[in-house]
Amino acid sequence: MADEDEQVQADQPETDEVGAGATAGYGDDEEQNGDRALDQSAIDAMLGDTFSNSALREESGMERIIKAGFVAYERMPMLENVFDRLVRFLSSTLRGFTNDNVDITMEDMRSLRFGDYMSGVPTSSLFSVFRAEQWRNYGLVILDSDLSYAIVDILMGAIRGSGAKAIENRPHTALERALIEKLVVITLSDLSEAFAPVGKVDLTFERLEVSSSLAVIARPSNAAIAAKFHIDMGDRSGNMEIVIPYATFEPVREKLAQQFMGENFGSDSIWENHLISEIMETSVTVSTVFESTFFPLSQILELKKGSVLHLRCKADAPHGVRMECDGTPLFEGTLGRLHNMQAVRIDQRLIPPEEELTPELLASLGAIPAARHTVEQEGSHHVSGK
Repeated sequence: MADEDEQVQADQPETDEVGAGATAGYGDDEEQNGDRALDQSAIDAMLGDTFSNSALREESGMERIIKAGFVAYERMPMLENVFDRLVRFLSSTLRGFTNDNVDITMEDMRSLRFGDYMSGVPTSSLFSVFRAEQWRNYGLVILDSDLSYAIVDILMGAIRGSGAKAIENRPHTALERALIEKLVVITLSDLSEAFAPVGKVDLTFERLEVSSSLAVIARPSNAAIAAKFHIDMGDRSGNMEIVIPYATFEPVREKLAQQFMGENFGSDSIWENHLISEIMETSVTVSTVFESTFFPLSQILELKKGSVLHLRCKADAPHGVRMECDGTPLFEGTLGRLHNMQAVRIDQRLIPPEEELTPELLASLGAIPAARHTVEQEGSHHVSGK
């Protein structure tokens, strides 16, 4: 037993040395490979409890709506053409206004929530609120600090080619605000002209604000379109953005949704002629109304087989009737007999002549021309009394 204990104790240091060597070797491999074993708590801390049971809880519909970072907005292809026209008009106008070479490019146009956009605007920007008179709503023209100070330098006679001066962290003076306001007024005038093919609108300058909280023109959750323009004026440049809520475009939304100008005015003459020929061949039922009167609901509910309704007309006298198709009056005539058959003589036409029929009127009247043809040619065979 003593010999066995001595042998075990003698073998123990070797085991520890082997274990230590193995551990040391594993640590060296970790340092060499750059890997490190992570336990579950470290994984949860790094992934933010992604795989925890609480994250597997299904969110309600309201929570998904509130957390949604984007909304599918309606596309307005014609609005891109409007902004392209603005680039051309404004480039020419600013060349005469600044007496310098001006180059304007539209960098992007995106749809987003109005609150999300306003929260990301730099605090040094200037906010110009304008009103769309015919559309009865508002929009924004936002100028960054680079553009506002660049236009002031140019209009105040800064030396060309001297480079942009360092922008000081100070509010604009009254004179500088007046010069910037002129730039906004020119932009709104050209934008009104750019919207002319879509619809007449007068964009008028309302006020100039230095804080985004004072330039709120819509709810934070409302959708808006933001178009960004980069303006180069010699060695000076800056950005201008035009933000218009979707509610402002509501009066001309259908025109802005067109793929090209005049899309709704295109017509296919072959299809129109085919449609008219098919309408003229359509058979309809023409009814003749002898008399109309009113009865109490209680009397109507008491009607049964064999009941008699007394009318004011006399059977032996010429009686005027009205002919109609699906409730639409067509003619007025006189009831009589022809060749031992009941017939109606047309005395007055209630629908306009064919030369006065417009496509809109034909669409509203439906198959009335066919009804007229039936009555005049075969009236004695198709007239029924009510």
